[in-house]
Amino acid sequence: MKKIVIFGSTGSIGSSLLKIIKDDQKNFKIELLTANKNYKKLIKQVKLFNVKNIIVTDYNSFLITTKLLKNAKVKVFNNFDSLNKIFNTNNKIDYSMCAISGFEGLKPTLDIIKFTKTIAIANKESIICGWNLIKKNLKKYKTYFIPVDSEHFSIWSLLEKNRKNNFEKIYITASGGPFRNLSLKKFKNISAKDALKHPNWSMGKKITIDSATMMNKVFEVIEAKKIFNLNYKQLEILIHPKSYLHAIVKFNNGLSKLLVHDTNMIIPIFNSIYFNTEKKLKSKNIDIKTLNNLDLKKIKNNRFPVIKILNNLSNEDSLFETIIVSANDKLVKLFLNNKIKFTDISNILLKICNIPEFNKFKSMKPRNIEEIQNLSDYVSLKISSMSV
Repeated sequence: MKKIVIFGSTGSIGSSLLKIIKDDQKNFKIELLTANKNYKKLIKQVKLFNVKNIIVTDYNSFLITTKLLKNAKVKVFNNFDSLNKIFNTNNKIDYSMCAISGFEGLKPTLDIIKFTKTIAIANKESIICGWNLIKKNLKKYKTYFIPVDSEHFSIWSLLEKNRKNNFEKIYITASGGPFRNLSLKKFKNISAKDALKHPNWSMGKKITIDSATMMNKVFEVIEAKKIFNLNYKQLEILIHPKSYLHAIVKFNNGLSKLLVHDTNMIIPIFNSIYFNTEKKLKSKNIDIKTLNNLDLKKIKNNRFPVIKILNNLSNEDSLFETIIVSANDKLVKLFLNNKIKFTDISNILLKICNIPEFNKFKSMKPRNIEEIQNLSDYVSLKISSMSV
């Protein structure tokens, strides 16, 4: 039986993984599930999968969970420092899914690496802001890494049996979000309600707004650059409205390969946990109609100006990425609360790229989590004073 850990088991990624495991329970033993506040869903998962260890990070939810499970043989912890009590490096877990959103996901991601043989990461902040720390731990503890985001999983799949230096360019696709055809004159009047209507994917509010501005794709380019050890010139974004094609790799032998799958995160999640097996997943037939009209287009900077941020990034890992992530996070919250306009998100982000106080961080590599978190907190305060 494979021993499994899921960080963020009540979220969409964690819930999808549990749905997969439910159909194959005899081959899996879930050693740990974690949640922040959604203790009701977590308790249901505990009972369904007979889980013996859980972490509930919100203190009030932790107290309620402890009370509700007082007669069950379940150990309830309140923070990730408890990992050392649950696991040891002599008996590693087979697979860990890190699907906690935001900066809160970085520390547990780093901490679990030494206890697991394989780690699947679905947390952008961890990879963008702390990749050099993650990479160091992966090497130290000989842990295998699989990216779960559909674009990066597609690239990983295409490159799996190829040398990482035998390709020229990688293309990742973007749907273009709800505003790919909207008149530019109407952008100043975009409301939060408008921006939350993604045409293809059902996602949380934050990532849906990021998709509308195209910031989500900027983040994916940064992630791809780090994960696959590229430079930014080797990466390009293409608009693909159907979200069926996820990545194209142009190899230096004249071949190009592309990967398609339905707009369903079950597919990359399933393949991440069964990557070295021949397990079958029931899926739809090839969409010939979409393949006959992929409708790929180059991205336009005047429609999605945040793309220009990529021109301001160094090919070396730096703390500047933390500034971009934190600033965007704060700006999206302000927009959702009707404090700023939709166009202010990109305008302020581009302004930040030219502030000397922040530019100095382009030459500074993250040394630890505390440094990343402190900088993130400072940027959030700075944005508040700039925009409100």
